[in-house]
Amino acid sequence: MPIDTVPPTAAVADAALRLGVEARLAPVVLRPAFPAAPIAGPARPVTHLGSVDVLLETIDDAPPGAIMVVDNGGRLDEACVGDLMALEAERAGLGGLVIWGLHRDSAQLREIGLPVFSLGACPYGPRRVPPAGRRMATAVLDGVVVTEADHVFADEDGVLVVASAHVDEVVETALAIQRVETAQADRMRGGESLRAQLDFAGYRARQADEPELTLRRYLAERGGAIEV
Repeated sequence: MPIDTVPPTAAVADAALRLGVEARLAPVVLRPAFPAAPIAGPARPVTHLGSVDVLLETIDDAPPGAIMVVDNGGRLDEACVGDLMALEAERAGLGGLVIWGLHRDSAQLREIGLPVFSLGACPYGPRRVPPAGRRMATAVLDGVVVTEADHVFADEDGVLVVASAHVDEVVETALAIQRVETAQADRMRGGESLRAQLDFAGYRARQADEPELTLRRYLAERGGAIEV
């Protein structure tokens, strides 16, 4: 997905809510390793068992723009992705990495520039003896299951997982919400308060007679945006 068409996760969350589509929230402890633009792409999950072969296999089979989601069981005693794997993913055209575990080589990762989301950094790599086997194409992020039928959105606010079947409508709605909110912010900077834009005085006056009236319904009846 081109950078200029990737909506922020806040807009994706609002769009999913408006459409009645499930947007699974990955654990909020997943944070960007360094500041980066929002990313989105088809999920390419993999369960990591201590060896890089399954990561290379995932990169080998991933389409351009895919987000590799690495399930290392949330381990805090080892890093499972470092600079070489991130550089390989970047050169293969992947859009980013989400790691349910730790990364290392932080300075080099910043230089490479491929967005990385993880639980933090650790100097140690895996010290266990990995079993042989083919890639397991699933990832579980503390109960949030990710499969190849999913799409991943990630930015500084967090990581969301949406079924790929709903991605087009979610993105279209999210971008529309973002346009409305950007216009609202521009008008606020120009001197028009958000309360004025939403006719909040009118809402309060009507609510005095209709205590059950919500701002969301009031705005919907007026053809306005949902409350921000």
